Amino acid sequence: MRHVLVIKMDTVRANDSARAGKLGETIGAILAEQKPEAVYFTEIDGVRTGIMIIDIPTAADIPGIAEPWFLAFDANIGFHPTMVPADLEKAGPSIAAAVEAYG
Repeated sequence: MRHVLVIKMDTVRANDSARAGKLGETIGAILAEQKPEAVYFTEIDGVRTGIMIIDIPTAADIPGIAEPWFLAFDANIGFHPTMVPADLEKAGPSIAAAVEAYG
């Protein structure tokens, strides 16, 4: 299932990595391993943040995605299941059934 991950890196850990010249190298290694569909970097609430779109086939795959970020950057991560338009189309009958039952 496709997820949007919001990865907020601890400032001290990220600064230490940057000072050691390893910030980009470490992030690059994690991304090469995880192969996200897309990834963007920004700040949220004054914190270095990555926003990543990635397919996570099963719940058992979550630790393999989260642990590198936890270990390298003491990150806080939010996992958000998400849909593309085709997924929303497939959900149409379920939405209609909910409307019928509860709407």
